[in-house]
Amino acid sequence: MKKLINAPDDVVTDALAGLAAAHPSLRLDAENKVVIRGDAPRPNKVGLVSGGGSGHEPLHGGFVGYGMLDAACAGEVFTSPVPDQMLAATQAVNGGAGVLHIVKNYTGDILNFQLAAELADDEGIEVVSVVVNDDVAVQDSLYTAGRRGVGATVFVEKIAGALAEEGASLADVAAVAREVNERSRSFGVALTSCTLPAVGKPSFELAESEIELGIGIHGEPGRERTTITTAHNLAGTVMDAIADDMPLSGDVLVMVNGMGGTPLMELYVMFAEVQRYIEGHGARVARNLVGNYITSLDMQGFSVTVTQLTDTLTRLWDAPVDTPGLRWGR
Repeated sequence: MKKLINAPDDVVTDALAGLAAAHPSLRLDAENKVVIRGDAPRPNKVGLVSGGGSGHEPLHGGFVGYGMLDAACAGEVFTSPVPDQMLAATQAVNGGAGVLHIVKNYTGDILNFQLAAELADDEGIEVVSVVVNDDVAVQDSLYTAGRRGVGATVFVEKIAGALAEEGASLADVAAVAREVNERSRSFGVALTSCTLPAVGKPSFELAESEIELGIGIHGEPGRERTTITTAHNLAGTVMDAIADDMPLSGDVLVMVNGMGGTPLMELYVMFAEVQRYIEGHGARVARNLVGNYITSLDMQGFSVTVTQLTDTLTRLWDAPVDTPGLRWGR
């Protein structure tokens, strides 16, 4: 195993220290492994909290800042944060207007965020949770009951964050977060496995000519293992799965996301194919992201997320944002 780390047990702590050092607009609660927006809590602003296992950077800590999250909890690699972390994050961003928890649909995240919300309620902090479950690849997995929460998490955090920045109520911010999730679908493909620092070897095996369709962000199995093919054919497979579940129409927001080890050149090749597919099916790519936004350590592969836009969602997507992982308009 070749990794730029000091010790496997310290990799999350060291990475968070580096994130905070590189971005002075953030502050770090090192004891609880929570990244917090530097000016939080903002009086009368809904606070947004998310989090999950580390190894998916820039998700979630890289999306803390103006126009997105107010705090993010970092678990160990591919391991949910614990309720104490989530409660500390909730307390740190509570400005009196309530706190929204954005939770990916993984069993550990669901249970721990639920407990944290109950603890916050005991302290008089109103918390609403929105669960992201956009992955169309499989219905249940090793880590979930129901669909996994993947790429749409980025869209939910951005759009809900923009509305919260405008001073909207907790109910309205939660409603738009649910709307983004309901209008989003994702599908991922792995060309290789990933290597967890504490394990030191690939988490699963793929032959040189094999790929995994519908992979999860923790390396959990997808719906089919098959032979590598062209970008054109892969885009067709991925988009067929998305379009079968959510017919494409009107303006859409598209993310072609790298899983951590895929060159940007190849992601642009995939985006061109995805755009060609979407426009061939009567819709229009009105907004897009191409790059590493929700990764799986060093896995080679990609995922596609498509969201059906409305005028309001487009306006909120275009609103200014200033985070380590996403920045425009300021």
